[in-house]
Amino acid sequence: MANLNPVIPDTHRAPRKASDQLRQGVRAPAFELPDADLNLICFKELCGHSKLVLYFYPRDDTPCCTAEALEFSELEMDFRECGALVFGVSRDDCMIHGAFRDKHGLAVQLLSDVEGEVCRRYGVLEMKEYEGRRRECIRRSTFVIDRKGVVRHALYGVSPRGHAAEVLQLIKEI
Repeated sequence: MANLNPVIPDTHRAPRKASDQLRQGVRAPAFELPDADLNLICFKELCGHSKLVLYFYPRDDTPCCTAEALEFSELEMDFRECGALVFGVSRDDCMIHGAFRDKHGLAVQLLSDVEGEVCRRYGVLEMKEYEGRRRECIRRSTFVIDRKGVVRHALYGVSPRGHAAEVLQLIKEI
């Protein structure tokens, strides 16, 4: 009988294909990524102290990504009151993140995964056709991670509008 809920034994090993998605109950893959101010954010340092929300989005300063970032920012204090930190992750570089944050007054931290390493570990990359060419893109996804580093919710292909409030409710239930 096949195991329907595979466990990723090593947090440094990642799903090999975009179709390999993380499941509820597995240990979240570790990461170290720079934020918009070039500060290195380390997963291992956050575990044990806070619940985490990692939301992956395609690109800074696009209409849907901006709406999602604004909604998470508006609820940022509510997340903190629940003991959760929110991080947005895209493949944009730190300078672009800084400009995006400053332009829209975002309160959430934006992490830069230019090479897509963390995106691969979380299984959020997929091939899409754009202007006649196939390229690797981020599938809008969110992960709710408890203080022990375990994925409590893995949400793939989410709609950006109203999503932050849904995730806040999930955080409150942990």
